[in-house]
Amino acid sequence: MKVGKKRKEALQKYDNTKAYTLKEACDIVKTITTTKFDASVDIDVRLGVDPKQANQMVRGVASLPHGLGKTVRVLVLCTPDKEQEAKDAGADFVGLDDYIEKIAGGWTDIDIIIAMPSVMAKLGRLGKVLGPRNLMPNPKSGTVTMDVGKATTEVKAGKIDFKVDKTGIIHTSIGKVSFEADKLSENAQELVNVLNKLKPSAAKGTYFRSICLSSTMSPGVNIDVKSIPGI
Repeated sequence: MKVGKKRKEALQKYDNTKAYTLKEACDIVKTITTTKFDASVDIDVRLGVDPKQANQMVRGVASLPHGLGKTVRVLVLCTPDKEQEAKDAGADFVGLDDYIEKIAGGWTDIDIIIAMPSVMAKLGRLGKVLGPRNLMPNPKSGTVTMDVGKATTEVKAGKIDFKVDKTGIIHTSIGKVSFEADKLSENAQELVNVLNKLKPSAAKGTYFRSICLSSTMSPGVNIDVKSIPGI
């Protein structure tokens, strides 16, 4: 496989066979990122779980202390009496039937959907549209709630929803390259802390198998799992 010039230059700035501390990895990712835009910083956490087993599914939410550094487009599906609450909290789109029809027509120009429990029945037919895009509201992620204002505020502030994939990996963003390394490290630490609390009792052996940090189009930087406090 041919390695591009920028990738070669990036690989020369660190040892890709070595595992670094979380803080060191954040510094390296900032150094090796060459995009002209403010790239997202992503973390991949391989867990020692079997997602095929219902009692080993890992899914949850984390409120990153420094947010994601990007604008999150929020749609709140609610009854008229809750619309003002959602708007006051900063929701980008608020309504119900009109937006359900819009989504049915293919519109998905949003990042998060928050819905009241009473309107979820209307979203059932949109499963094929929302499911593959991970947009379907879920009580476990806090996106199905009567408190639509609070949920909107939390999402706007940097609350993320994550779920282990079929290979046992959690993949999510933890900020932008423009963030200071300390802030990226603290966001990553918060995610790891939440994952640690969500460890299924049925999971056997090593829970945190590996952790890797990267940015948009950059190589990955391996993290020494044992160097992370609390795990």
